[in-house]
Amino acid sequence: MEVTRIFDLLPYYEETFQPKDDVIASKESGQWVKVSIKQYREMADLISYGFLALGVQPGDRIAQISPNRVEWNFVDMAISQIGAIHVPIYPTISESDYKYILNHAEVKYVFISGMDLLRKIQHILPDVPSVQGVYTFKDLQEFKHLNELIELGKQNQVPEKLAEIKASIKPDDVFTIIYTSGTTGTQKGVMLTHNNLVSNFKAVAYIPPYGEKDKALSYLPLCHVYERMLNYVYQFLGISIYYAENMGTITDNMKEMHPQIMSTVPRLLEKVYDKLVAKGQKLKGVKSWIFWWAFHLSLRYELKGANGWFYEWKRRLYDKLVYVKWREAMGGAIGLIVSGGAALQPRLGRMFTCAGINILEGYGLTETAPVIAVSDFSEHGIKFGTVGPVLQGQQVKIADDGEICVKGPNVM
Repeated sequence: MEVTRIFDLLPYYEETFQPKDDVIASKESGQWVKVSIKQYREMADLISYGFLALGVQPGDRIAQISPNRVEWNFVDMAISQIGAIHVPIYPTISESDYKYILNHAEVKYVFISGMDLLRKIQHILPDVPSVQGVYTFKDLQEFKHLNELIELGKQNQVPEKLAEIKASIKPDDVFTIIYTSGTTGTQKGVMLTHNNLVSNFKAVAYIPPYGEKDKALSYLPLCHVYERMLNYVYQFLGISIYYAENMGTITDNMKEMHPQIMSTVPRLLEKVYDKLVAKGQKLKGVKSWIFWWAFHLSLRYELKGANGWFYEWKRRLYDKLVYVKWREAMGGAIGLIVSGGAALQPRLGRMFTCAGINILEGYGLTETAPVIAVSDFSEHGIKFGTVGPVLQGQQVKIADDGEICVKGPNVM
């Protein structure tokens, strides 16, 4: 089937890929909680039924304030397939920002992950008259659990009505409002349609050389359009998605689930770089010499063997002695990291690529859903220090004052 709206991903996935138990996964109490596509679809449908029983109408706004977890996806899909509008909100913003966004978007229901976030919004809820209810992903006193909405859905299953609503939703209908601070003033709601995001994830889907047997690690917030769009790319390609527990557990999580692909921001790669330097400084004797020879060789890496046969011979040698250990520290299977959100220092691109971990840098905005340009594996698709070619289907013009003008189906 053709995917033209976000919720089309669920039947598409079930029809296209072999059944597996880890379509999406997150950790609870130290164990990976894995979800199959059958469970995913069932949860999304039951939550949709629950919304309908509550009287949620197309166009109503529903907010989520939560770190990445499987339930985030259940609610995301449930919102989209009843024509409501998902308003994902950062878990780290200020109390005043929460109050502004919830009021400005006229949010009807709010989903939160746990007590820490509840404390941040609990006492401002009386100042948000549009909010009719709050649901949590963990058992909290005074507030309903997501399971109660699921149970409501079980008791009020209306598959014909849900099918009718889904059929009425058009690709150009607003799917989500993402609030972004921009550069000045109060936060601004970026309205994105199904087609904005679908066109973007389809435009980049040719790049990852991975499929249904592979895994992605996700740690960047799903409330940001960058990780959210990639979350849909992974589902479109059948790649299993594992959500890291937090920033501090990324390395441990990678060693546990051995991902082939992940996205990041340059700051994390800088931290990996610093840790490698620190580790090298602790080595003594021959091990220290070998490490630093390999390290400095990686900083001089050029694509397509441009440094000559002797350089490539040394690189293969150091790969067996050093670079393989760098990959093992990141799970042993990682082959592609997508970097965005800020400019990447070329030395990082050289170092990781030399070590067998391809770095693809991209550029975009929330308003462009988000990718405008990104490196790829075509003949001239990667050049260190650049964000790669413009995606097909988009037009970019640089104005006389340096402003980047963009036109395409992904633009708000």
